[in-house]
Amino acid sequence: MLCGKVTGTIVSTRKVDALVGSKFLEVRLYRNNQDTEEYLVAVDRVGAGIGEKVLITTGSGARLALDSHDIPTDAVIVGIIDE
Repeated sequence: MLCGKVTGTIVSTRKVDALVGSKFLEVRLYRNNQDTEEYLVAVDRVGAGIGEKVLITTGSGARLALDSHDIPTDAVIVGIIDE
């Protein structure tokens, strides 16, 4: 899993039908409790907001976090980190 901070939302008016209704967030990754210059876009499953620290799963594990295992995604927010 990865840790990051939500920096913004991504709006996509056209997407694969399986992703319609999904919320996309831009996340700045951090390691050893320090920000990096790495960003990724993740599907939000927990209702995270801008500025919140989150847990992200990637790869095949990301699909398992969704309702259907056939949804094309590589990163899913699966938790909000308590401060």
